[in-house]
Amino acid sequence: MTSVAQITTADQLLAAPDLGRCELLRGELVMMTPAGFRHGRIAHRITFLLDQYLATNPLGVVTVSEAGFIIGRDPDTVRAPDVALILNEHVPATDPPGYFPGPPDLAVEVLSPNDRASEVLAKAQDWLAAGCRAVWVVDPQAQTVTVYSGGGHAAILDSSHALTGGDLLPGFSLPVAEVFAG
Repeated sequence: MTSVAQITTADQLLAAPDLGRCELLRGELVMMTPAGFRHGRIAHRITFLLDQYLATNPLGVVTVSEAGFIIGRDPDTVRAPDVALILNEHVPATDPPGYFPGPPDLAVEVLSPNDRASEVLAKAQDWLAAGCRAVWVVDPQAQTVTVYSGGGHAAILDSSHALTGGDLLPGFSLPVAEVFAG
């Protein structure tokens, strides 16, 4: 049996049973506490709304937090966003048997009550540095969505704004208030 301390690679992480939710950050295992009911509802809502958009604009596929993405090697980093979108041009002909080899095009992180701002910013920067085109950080408490994109651009959107897909998801527009509805 592999001990938690011995898990330093993506292959070891994938082969380790019963660890619970965790990520691998530059060769170090990071355990994650279940996020809570509101977090799950918001992540599901975003997944549903992206799926609705993709039903009429078949540009890619959406995954949820159980899907890991290898965004670094030697030392390995495996991240698992709450919601991810991979454009068709990056989807392999057959699903990879393990983690996705590379970043999603869009990573969505829903803040949990115990998340630290510095850690969330570092995670967004990791996604962008790995080649993710956009990161949405959803804050249920403030009811905002911060959109990070390449070049260090960040925009904080509140309920008076619409979340748009830009070049990544042409024509996608969602009132921020709708993310938190229900």
